[in-house]
Amino acid sequence: MASRRQERVARVVKEVVSDAIAHHLSDPRIEGFVSITHVDMSPDLRNAEVYLSIFGKDASAQNKTFLAIDHAKSRIQSMVAGRLRSKFCPVLRFHKDEQFKKTLEIMRLIDQAANEYKHKDEQQDSGEAAS
Repeated sequence: MASRRQERVARVVKEVVSDAIAHHLSDPRIEGFVSITHVDMSPDLRNAEVYLSIFGKDASAQNKTFLAIDHAKSRIQSMVAGRLRSKFCPVLRFHKDEQFKKTLEIMRLIDQAANEYKHKDEQQDSGEAAS
């Protein structure tokens, strides 16, 4: 369980990284929508695991976006250092968060199954009405 301090630092890191990606990086490789899903801080606050969800045209565009953000890690980390009032600035490590995409796919499959079930019921109802 994370301490209050870990949660507070994680919240600041999430805000700064989001702002940096949205407003301060001018890399043409960054395309689509990038969302910071969550940040995990180590207990000593020296490491931050930053999870990104990237929505783009295709997988190659998403990979280019991730690589561009990872390439700008030191610049983003200096922005984090400017906002934190602590002895150490956490070392950022970026990870792709596929959980949101999996959730969307599951929701799509549920909707598809519900529509098929509804369509099957309508066919049975129309078959009974014709009899």
